[in-house]
Amino acid sequence: MNDGTGSEQGDRSRRAVLLGAAGATAALAGCSTGFVGSTADQPDEPTDTPDADGGPEPTAGENGRYTGAYRATVDSVAVIRAYGPDGRAGQGSGFVYDGHIVTNEHVVAGATEFEVGFADQDWHAGEVVGEDVYSDLAAIEVGTLPDYATDLSFVEREPPIGTEVLAVGAPFGLGQSVSAGIVSGVDRSLSAANEFVIPDAIQTDAAANPGNSGGPLVDLDANVVGVVNSGGGDNIAFGISAALAQRILPALIGTGDYTHPFMGVGLRPVAPVLAEGNDLESVRGAYVASVRSGGPSAGTLRGSSGSTVVNNVEVPTGGDVIVRLDDTPIRTLNDLSIYLALEASPGDELAVGIVRDGEERTARLTLGERPDP
Repeated sequence: MNDGTGSEQGDRSRRAVLLGAAGATAALAGCSTGFVGSTADQPDEPTDTPDADGGPEPTAGENGRYTGAYRATVDSVAVIRAYGPDGRAGQGSGFVYDGHIVTNEHVVAGATEFEVGFADQDWHAGEVVGEDVYSDLAAIEVGTLPDYATDLSFVEREPPIGTEVLAVGAPFGLGQSVSAGIVSGVDRSLSAANEFVIPDAIQTDAAANPGNSGGPLVDLDANVVGVVNSGGGDNIAFGISAALAQRILPALIGTGDYTHPFMGVGLRPVAPVLAEGNDLESVRGAYVASVRSGGPSAGTLRGSSGSTVVNNVEVPTGGDVIVRLDDTPIRTLNDLSIYLALEASPGDELAVGIVRDGEERTARLTLGERPDP
């Protein structure tokens, strides 16, 4: 992992997906693609939907509750067509927030022209005003939003596992579609550019397919718990959390970009074999495998200096183990990623609690700005 917010897994560029082969769309839920005018391009017309007028209050019984949440959401959900300069078209979903359309960066990446469709065949030309590959979020502006397409609200706190949710969007271009499930996991990490990760993600068993990306994952009060990011029609899909989206979207809408904090270290999770190889008392923290020359942590944190074999696995040794950032305990690598993403900014000075040579100590460093992809 790079910098406390990346991974040592293989590089996987989202930008290759929108205008790439259709066979690559299973992993990212918003990459339904095809040549303009082909049959793959036809189903994405928004279909008529009843005038919900904000939707009825959810009633007793599962069907009524789902219907109420759907009707309170669907008029603010859009189909997005993205056209590339080579004649290919991709499509995804989006929803209204702060007078703009929120979607995924991988839905708009590489495209130059955009059409945004709401209910009743109501199409508008759109323009991307901000995008961030590191969070897979983007904001689109249209000239005039329909009166019925009002802002959706994000949840105020992370939903507990088991919360019932709906994924509203346009799978395979079929607008005004909904699937139901629960929040099946929280605090997940998703792959991003340059071996970084998107932390704090929401996991759900609500079905998400190509075309769902960028659409809202909402609770039964019609509040957004996440921005659908990936899924392949299996019993597991993911969304960018409400907390991360609310931190990044105002900057994308206001200035066009967002600057992420940067530690300048390569990190690994502390697995049992790594803990044994480094004589650690407990399996906790984030292991510093490398320190970037000239980066914010250079001269402050220490990377690996050797290796050893534990249970036939070669593990690095000699690096610092980060166990605290300011007053926040770091139990896992994901804890560190979430802290940097939600609590820290470039220029912040952090007190970093580390274990070095069997002793816990505190180092201080000033966060930099994450390099462009």
